[in-house]
Amino acid sequence: MSCFPVRLQEVRQAVSVCLRSLTVWAVRLTGSKYGCGGGGCGACTVMLSRYDPQTKHIHHFSVNACLMPVCQLHGAAVTTVEGIGSTKTRLHPVQERIAKAHGSQCGFCTPGMVMSIYTLLRNKPQPTMEEIRETLGGNLCRCTGYRPIIEGYRTFCEVISSFISGFHHAVGESLEPFCVHESDSNQIMGKLQTSGKEKLLPLDPTQELIFPPELIRMAESEERATQTFRGERMTWISPISLDELLQLKSQHPQAPVVMGNTNLGLDIKFKGVIHPIIISGFRVRELFEVTEKPEGVCIGAGSSLSTVRSVLEKCVCSLPAEHTQTLAALLEQLSHVAGEQIRNVATLGGNIASAYPNSDLNPVLAAGNADHLCVIPEGKREVPLDKDFFVGFGKTVLKPDEIVLSVFIPVSRKGEVVRAFRHAPRKENALATVNAGLRVWFEEGSNVVKEMSVYYGGVGPCTVSAERTVQQVIGRPWNEATLSDAYRALVDEVTLGASAPGGKVMFRRSLTLSLLFRFYLHVLQHLKDTVRPPSVTCRRFSDADSDVPSGQSEQDPVGRAVQHQAALSHATGEAVYCDDFPRTQGELFLSVVTSARAHARITHIDVSRALSMPGVVDVFTADDIPGKKFRSFTGIDEEILAQGEVTCVGQMVCAVVADTKPHAKLASAAVKVHYEDLPDRIFTVEVAVEKRSFFLPQREIQRGDVTKAFQEADHVYEEIRLGGQEHFYMETQSMLVIPLGEEKEMKVYASTQHPTMVQEAVAETLGIPSSRVSCHVKRIGGAFGGKVTKTSILASITALAAWRSERPVRCVLDRGEDMLITGARHPVLGKYKVGFMSDGRITAADVRYYANAGHTPDESVLKILLHMDNAYNILNLCSQSAACKTNLPSNTAFRGFGVPQTLMVIENMVNDVAMVLGRPAEEIREKNMYKETSLTHYKMEFDPENLLRCWEECKERSELDRRRLDVARFNQQNRWKKRGIAVIPIKYGIGFAEGFLNQAAALVHIYKDGSVLVSHGGTEMGQGIHTKVQQVASRELDVPLSMIHISETSTSSVPNTCPSAASFGTDANGMAVKDACQTLYKRLEPIRKQDPNGTWQSWVQLGHDLYMDWVKQEGRPYAYFTYAACCSEVELDCLTGEYRTVRTDLVADIGQSINPSIDIGQIEGAFMQGLGLYTMEELKFSPSGVLYTRGPGQYKIPAVCDVPLQFNVYLLSGSHNPHAIYSSKGIGEPTLFLGSSVFFALKEAVAAARSDAGLSGPFTLHSPATPERACVACSTCFTQMIPQAETETTQPWALELP
Repeated sequence: MSCFPVRLQEVRQAVSVCLRSLTVWAVRLTGSKYGCGGGGCGACTVMLSRYDPQTKHIHHFSVNACLMPVCQLHGAAVTTVEGIGSTKTRLHPVQERIAKAHGSQCGFCTPGMVMSIYTLLRNKPQPTMEEIRETLGGNLCRCTGYRPIIEGYRTFCEVISSFISGFHHAVGESLEPFCVHESDSNQIMGKLQTSGKEKLLPLDPTQELIFPPELIRMAESEERATQTFRGERMTWISPISLDELLQLKSQHPQAPVVMGNTNLGLDIKFKGVIHPIIISGFRVRELFEVTEKPEGVCIGAGSSLSTVRSVLEKCVCSLPAEHTQTLAALLEQLSHVAGEQIRNVATLGGNIASAYPNSDLNPVLAAGNADHLCVIPEGKREVPLDKDFFVGFGKTVLKPDEIVLSVFIPVSRKGEVVRAFRHAPRKENALATVNAGLRVWFEEGSNVVKEMSVYYGGVGPCTVSAERTVQQVIGRPWNEATLSDAYRALVDEVTLGASAPGGKVMFRRSLTLSLLFRFYLHVLQHLKDTVRPPSVTCRRFSDADSDVPSGQSEQDPVGRAVQHQAALSHATGEAVYCDDFPRTQGELFLSVVTSARAHARITHIDVSRALSMPGVVDVFTADDIPGKKFRSFTGIDEEILAQGEVTCVGQMVCAVVADTKPHAKLASAAVKVHYEDLPDRIFTVEVAVEKRSFFLPQREIQRGDVTKAFQEADHVYEEIRLGGQEHFYMETQSMLVIPLGEEKEMKVYASTQHPTMVQEAVAETLGIPSSRVSCHVKRIGGAFGGKVTKTSILASITALAAWRSERPVRCVLDRGEDMLITGARHPVLGKYKVGFMSDGRITAADVRYYANAGHTPDESVLKILLHMDNAYNILNLCSQSAACKTNLPSNTAFRGFGVPQTLMVIENMVNDVAMVLGRPAEEIREKNMYKETSLTHYKMEFDPENLLRCWEECKERSELDRRRLDVARFNQQNRWKKRGIAVIPIKYGIGFAEGFLNQAAALVHIYKDGSVLVSHGGTEMGQGIHTKVQQVASRELDVPLSMIHISETSTSSVPNTCPSAASFGTDANGMAVKDACQTLYKRLEPIRKQDPNGTWQSWVQLGHDLYMDWVKQEGRPYAYFTYAACCSEVELDCLTGEYRTVRTDLVADIGQSINPSIDIGQIEGAFMQGLGLYTMEELKFSPSGVLYTRGPGQYKIPAVCDVPLQFNVYLLSGSHNPHAIYSSKGIGEPTLFLGSSVFFALKEAVAAARSDAGLSGPFTLHSPATPERACVACSTCFTQMIPQAETETTQPWALELP
């Protein structure tokens, strides 16, 4: 059953249980996924339905199952993804269309996407494109880049034009609408429409699931009574009347009143906050009453933000425009608050009472003179929301026993202007960095200010009123002179210390000025009565297909856009991931204990309290490991559990095993580790270089005579810092280990890219042969390089628990744990000296790379030096790289494995040359490109023909020459908005430089009924490897795809597998499947001849003939190169640093694509991940080495709102590659770097702003180019007003990495 009613008398221990736990463990519905546990990713989205007996109406709304308390669900119907359709019965159109649009890759986020849109369609069967986009705002995807998801769901819109005109840009009003021709419209439809829309399942609202009649009868006949639920540590009380609520609050004044659980739930789950009594006001009808009056609207404090939005929209439509200023300002903010799922449950009263310092609503309510009605048993009082209401962080003037009953929002008066502004790390579904509510009231018929309010959020412990600033304005005319005095007063009034929580001190202070200036401009427009409506633009997506040769059999699927083989299973929730396996008899759960110190000696581990807690079975340390206590990566040992000393915060110290996950978590928190701090902590590469703290080997490569070349050229010294990047795979590290109880065998189910490494690690840890361990991988919910090394260590710890307990043990990391333990992409400091001639030719470059490796080497010997030339033939090169040993968590492989960092340094260097010479950057790039068959700096020969073809086609398709003139014209005409455009090439080597990693194997079974079972060594993590392998097998065996099945990746079927990484998975495993009928001996024959004196062990470890000799500084480390070029244009708001990617054109050479739909999905997903790397995503560490950014609330990856307004992807035609299967090319990693085209377009826009400020030449803009960095680099008059913070005597809030 997957649409089920909830009657709480049937639920036991419901106090601490969330809805997702109920669906997974009690009802066995695993479609809703655990992605973050905090309502920030949308993977757990389900639909909640309630019947209102007063209105006789059924309300449907989406919620995050990970936050919704089961205690709150009495009388509700819950619909999960399993309930709307399945492959076994009938698909729902929502499920079918995301699958057919290729909108699912790893599939972990897909059920959440499906349920968000399903709920929308239940409420509005023909939505607008804006409603679809807004609905998906609370759902994150790390794989697809969102384009195919939007494309699939666009088909529900009534007409195509709603798609064309439905996307409002977020930067300003200067973007011109793009024209979409009919042919482009057909391309937008892509593969989804090739057979006509009539072939899609129709949406028929009459066929939807009905609301359970028993719940209607219960709601209309049930005698309402207070509900009480008692758990192990908390009691939940749900009264039915206001009087009873007040009485409970009087008896328990410290007990929180919970409504949506979006604040309290996070505190309980992530901060360990315990409340013995929790009072729910959800069933108190008085908290939901709405009353409209001539003087304003009174909204019940329990009303959800979605309800508030509906009420305000109705009022704005019905009232005269002059009365809607405050209401419209609130509406503007509500459209950006969280995602739809949170807005559906978070309440207006909760927003006010929680008094969060960067609440988006409180500054507007305060500025608009709102007040609220508070009640206590003795009576009622009206409390104004003004400067005296907020008294500190999370504190207000409300008494402990007071209840916020309602909020009154007055209408605006004639001559009054109210406006709200906000800036956030991401345009939507992100807490504001700084926000503002501003109001001004003019003397009748004049521009003299009669009254004014200015409130800010995000610049103090609570909402701040700028009273002294306001006094500079009242009684004076609204002009520049008045505002100039206000700016000076504001600088003195709103201050932040250098160590203020949240950091970004200079930026946040400058935003207070910028937002006041924007209000000034808005009011001027209002006074002139010439306010323009916002313009709109469109997204245009053009798909591409590889040319299928004429005469190719219709049954041959190679080269065709075949749907992902598991897409429908993803969309229906039937796809099984590691944590979806049913619990087995006696299964235990493991939780790890991590270090709280960056560098310390462990003096004692006290586990006594943990062992005495309910459900705890075992606590073990490194001393309990029977085999090897370490794993060896790159020749250096890494401890499985810390022994005697810890060297970073987050290092695993011991593990707790208990009967349930909550019990294990509580017990792990009860383990007390005693430390003795050690000196000389190292966090940054500068300190590491100073102390010579490096991991070996340090690499060096040289070409030509650099010293001589520098003597004959002009040169520039510069550096660029690149921050790290969290993998943020949607499925966290997950594993289940089952001891078979015979011959010491272990069966490991893990979400890993490298099953063989897990197999070896478990065997070595337990001291048993590898043949006794089998590792199984059905699919992975995203990985990107982050599920290799740490996964093997976590699997070893989990296997040890299973070994000791002789019971199955499951380990699934919470998102915060995952981010703390597993590391990220390496932050890099790049320093360079570049020599060049006056015509732009680069004659010499000396580059130094310093990567922050963390406390262990992990995988830190990167590809940096091998890709440092990118597309440029620089005849004199000298470069060195070093992996710096620091006291931060170990960084590891991430899509591209060092290449995105090295290319960023080189492209920034080329950009600096262009700035010095005052020429377009693409001119300098083109002048220095490889032009003919050449040798790289490591003496590998290649032909750059396709590189040049990509470059020229990209310039042509992007209309670069015309648009560059348009950009220059735009920048001349606009002072506070600037545009930039940049074209970036890439030459990316495919394969592992270590030859043995390029091997693969496959096992093919053909059964008597003609069906085929294929096993290979690659793991399916969203890149479509299983689908492509099926296509290969279909061609080779000449059988339909439907006859071919891939069950899982298993070390018991295919031994000695290599990691699915380096964009080489399909090349290796596809070829292995193709050659499956050849004998092992025949395949090893060439290697035997090369090494006749070798052993069997040495022969089977050799693979593809790739190598790199670092002594001779030469080799063939790659099988071939993938080429691409990308042009991006951005529009930058110089006042806030916010930007919008106006258009992106990308041309990629991927040979003859095996499956163009999958390859285009990989290209788009990688580009969006690169956009995040270079412009958005920031890892923040405290001065003591503690990771601040441990979830989607603090760490922002790109969302739907960040997709370029116009995104065109083209596959280079006529390309062939003799080095890979069917002349295809690896594409998973290369195009990630092309996200840097947005960075360099931003840098060009910043340069235009600096030119207006009288600044020219190269300037520093580190990566990621966040709004903070872009705004500060623009050097506007407002940023120049802010004095530099005193950092010599005050410790900053966060470390400046790398």
